[in-house]
Amino acid sequence: MKILNYLNLNQHPVYLSFERDRTREFREIYHAHQGMELLFVHEGEGTAVVGQQIIRISPGTLLYFRPFQLHRLRLAPADRPRYVRSLFVFEPSVVDAALAAFPSLRSYLRSMTDGTLVPQGFSIGDPDQVLALIRMHLPRLRQSDPARLLEEQLLFLTAFLHHASSHTPERPGADKESAGVRTHSVAERVMVWIEDHYAEAFDLKRLADDIHLSPNHISAAFRKAVGSSITEYLAARRIRQACWLLRTSDLSIREIGESVGLPNDSYFCQWFRKQVGMTPRAFRRSADWKPDPNR
Repeated sequence: MKILNYLNLNQHPVYLSFERDRTREFREIYHAHQGMELLFVHEGEGTAVVGQQIIRISPGTLLYFRPFQLHRLRLAPADRPRYVRSLFVFEPSVVDAALAAFPSLRSYLRSMTDGTLVPQGFSIGDPDQVLALIRMHLPRLRQSDPARLLEEQLLFLTAFLHHASSHTPERPGADKESAGVRTHSVAERVMVWIEDHYAEAFDLKRLADDIHLSPNHISAAFRKAVGSSITEYLAARRIRQACWLLRTSDLSIREIGESVGLPNDSYFCQWFRKQVGMTPRAFRRSADWKPDPNR
């Protein structure tokens, strides 16, 4: 099973997806991609795992993910079966330039891209207000010719960010519980530990010793909170780093494998292909990333 996918913004810097019902197609999967992502929840409840935080999501929640930041959504079962979301992915530099005449809004976007706006999920008010904003812009977006499409997309993103900024908590990091961040101390401590040690050979006993809990307790608590095993999360974190290095560095395939804790060149290539769907060399050459429709 692929645990990481990328979104191609090289040919066009903005990707907008409105009111998509993903109830049937949704899969719990780790993601990272080159652009900034804003995800608005119209219907559905669950949790998001991002930045070593576990954040509650419900109708009206806006989540934001920085470029190449690992994240995962997990939906709550049965009682609220529908999941409807809007998804906006873009190159931050393009939107930043478009906001030059709006310094406060530009500063707001930059607080997202540089990570100073925390937590990474919060309510932005009545979902119907966002729906009205979307439907006001949709006709022009759908009717726009290719030469004007980017302009219309940037106008929408400007209006959406303006709405979001007016509903962002004044001190978004001051009260995590009210902002929707659940306290799952064991799982979050594990994610912090992995961030420090993913480049090393993994040893569950060492992890358990370092955070002073038994291996069985750690594994069960992590799976309950995050919805995946520790090794699946570690694999996703390693893949994210490997993809980043393949796209941004001149390191050899062997050196990249070593840098993510997999020094055996042959094993690293086989493992990478299983997770991403192509070899490291093919990924490095490819510019045709495709969005995963099952988000």
